[in-house]
Amino acid sequence: MSETPVLRPMPAGAAELGEQLQTAVAEMAAWMREYGEVATHPAQHVDLASLGSATAELRERLRDNYPFHHPRYAGQMLKPPHPAAVIGYVTAMLVNPNNHALDGGPATAAMEKDVVGQLAAMFGFPEPPGHLGHLTSSGTIANLEALFVARESHPGQGIAHSADAHYTHARMAHLLGIEAVSVPTTADGTMDLDALDALLAGGRIGTVVATTGTTGLGAVDPVPEILAIARRHGARVHVDAAYGGFFRLIADDRPDGVAAAPYLAIAECDSVVIDPHKHGLQPYGCGAVLFRDPEVARHFLHDSPYTYFTSDDLHLGEISLECSRAGAAAAALWLTLRLLPLTPEGLGAVLRPGRRAALDWAARIEASDELRLFQPPQLDILTYFPARDRLSEVDAASAAAMAAGMAAPPDQALFLATYAVDGAALAARGHVDIEVDVPAGRILRSVLMKPESEAAVPWLHDELLRLVSPPGR
Repeated sequence: MSETPVLRPMPAGAAELGEQLQTAVAEMAAWMREYGEVATHPAQHVDLASLGSATAELRERLRDNYPFHHPRYAGQMLKPPHPAAVIGYVTAMLVNPNNHALDGGPATAAMEKDVVGQLAAMFGFPEPPGHLGHLTSSGTIANLEALFVARESHPGQGIAHSADAHYTHARMAHLLGIEAVSVPTTADGTMDLDALDALLAGGRIGTVVATTGTTGLGAVDPVPEILAIARRHGARVHVDAAYGGFFRLIADDRPDGVAAAPYLAIAECDSVVIDPHKHGLQPYGCGAVLFRDPEVARHFLHDSPYTYFTSDDLHLGEISLECSRAGAAAAALWLTLRLLPLTPEGLGAVLRPGRRAALDWAARIEASDELRLFQPPQLDILTYFPARDRLSEVDAASAAAMAAGMAAPPDQALFLATYAVDGAALAARGHVDIEVDVPAGRILRSVLMKPESEAAVPWLHDELLRLVSPPGR
């Protein structure tokens, strides 16, 4: 078995995190005192011994988590935020600004407009005032806002999304009272263009949702072709880049990058959603929605005379369905991007190792007798399964491997996820020799979004082989 390398639990800056947070508390407290000393109300006082006991219990209870920080966790799309994001969030949280209105958070609202402008530039949207956007509390809410604008822009028409798109699109369409149509996918998990063309010819659909990084397979829809079909039928195009959006930074067709064309085409789409709380190294929740046409602001118009009163500048709540939002999220992203800018050499250098890890592990799986690759990775999500003759056996072996990995001692544990497939999905990818004796079965899935995964692939693969090898081998 390969030796596990010595790994730091968090990126550079983690060791100084406590010192930085102490400085933040002291300096923000000094700013507060500039307005005059004030005695806090005794109702908020707590016993310090009780506080110590309660926080000790909190730390103990938080141990009932999976090691999201470690390469041994290769399950869902989870990892800790960068220390810079923690510092930015906590520092602003001490003030607790609300970015709904400039009256509630003038400093962090300015930071939000700054980072939104950077995100828009990354996607190739026009410079201000040629776009509209803001942060949200999640990708779900960001997509809800995009679909709300889609409904208002094309009243009476529905949306179309791929069968592998995030389930919330159908849910949000139901909430908005519009039709959502699932478009079949091709053998690589991307939208079937012929099926889309036929659907749009019927006139029922006003907006097509293209996904650049499905959360199941990491599949990237062919955005240029989708855009051309949609425009021919007079439909909008919204891009759900919640998971894969930051791969725009390494969309260069290089061996350790990703396909450029789908990401370059986003510049001509109507809206895009991205989640900085995934590859943007931010704490939950920090999503973002961007519109290419600033005129869609008319759909958000409302009056709030008791909040929008200190400035005639744009209040972020005027272009949002959400009201209260943590200004601390904007501060965290702003500080992170000061240190890791949206360039291939900045934040892009954080994504590229995960892409290389997925390619390396995929090659090892393909060279193995014990494992089979479900489909080649398009981003940093890997899908594979134990080599078995029947789908029921694949299902049982996958479930057993995941359970055994989670039950192993910490220095041998491997945390994986599963993904449900049927016979048609297997056949479409060339796995025709597997007997389909059950309607569906589980395969294994790994998300390699931590750059530390690249160095860990050799021993991760060894651990995986241990888990999936048949008894007695």
